[in-house]
Amino acid sequence: MRDRLGRNIDYLRISVTDRCNLRCVYCMPAEGVSYRAHGEILSYEEIVHLVSAGAKLGIRRLRLTGGEPLVRTGITELIKQLKAIPGIEDLSLTTNGILLTPLAEGLKAAGLNRVNISLDTLRPERFAAITRCDGLEAAIRGIKAALTAGLNPVKINTVALRGVNDDEIADLAALTLKYPLHVRFIEVMPLGADVAWAKNHALPLAEVKAKVESVGRLVPATVTGAGPAQAFRYAAGLGTVGFIGALSHGFCSRCNRLRLTADGKLKPCLASDEEVDVKQALRQGAGEEELKALFLRALDLKPSQHQLQQYEEHERIMCQIGG
Repeated sequence: MRDRLGRNIDYLRISVTDRCNLRCVYCMPAEGVSYRAHGEILSYEEIVHLVSAGAKLGIRRLRLTGGEPLVRTGITELIKQLKAIPGIEDLSLTTNGILLTPLAEGLKAAGLNRVNISLDTLRPERFAAITRCDGLEAAIRGIKAALTAGLNPVKINTVALRGVNDDEIADLAALTLKYPLHVRFIEVMPLGADVAWAKNHALPLAEVKAKVESVGRLVPATVTGAGPAQAFRYAAGLGTVGFIGALSHGFCSRCNRLRLTADGKLKPCLASDEEVDVKQALRQGAGEEELKALFLRALDLKPSQHQLQQYEEHERIMCQIGG
């Protein structure tokens, strides 16, 4: 499935809920957001039906996101059904880890291959300030549970924020010396509730990398997955350190993904307000060919590159898109 620029689109990120148990400052307003009613959210059956059609076109990799995907009941059964779809080769999940400990073994048994866990700090008081919730200990337990369950790789997503956690970059990178973790530092994207806040706290990857190199010399490395991170490792590292710079080091020319929002819209680009409604078709009994046509329509809308550098507000914020 190639778009008009020849990019091979084989990756679908699926938001299973717009609800989250955290209120991260770069994502949500303090009061949270108005959640969609239950009937507005795609059912698991609808998601499986749509993915089955996408797999016929060449979708091979899936990632489940939210909000926080683990707040939705029955997620293990969804993973089992998605992994059984012919053509699906890789299934991953992004979570904040707080609810992961009791679920990790079951998720692995159901067919989940790997997991990304968001973690921006190792300090409890700072975790509470960033997320507006307590939960660092639970998140750490979730990371260890993912490793124990055999999910591989276990990636840590850290949003690098000037004046917030920039003094912990080296400590977070050093986790890869002790654990087989893959820590990725991500530039904050202006897709939250406060675009000005994101701009004021942006930390370019060049500065992040300098802090990481204070721990030791980096050598190039590779990590399983379809992501855009540039990966490195320390000579004595058990894991890797990665850098994702959507603003300073754009990777749009290599973009391989579409996104499905929890309320049933296919988005060709994270930073675009263009959407294709698939929920209506699903609820009117659309067959495989009609659903495939909707995928191709979304493909035609995929832009050559995002415009995040303009720091414009969008109709949806990150938690309503699925990241």
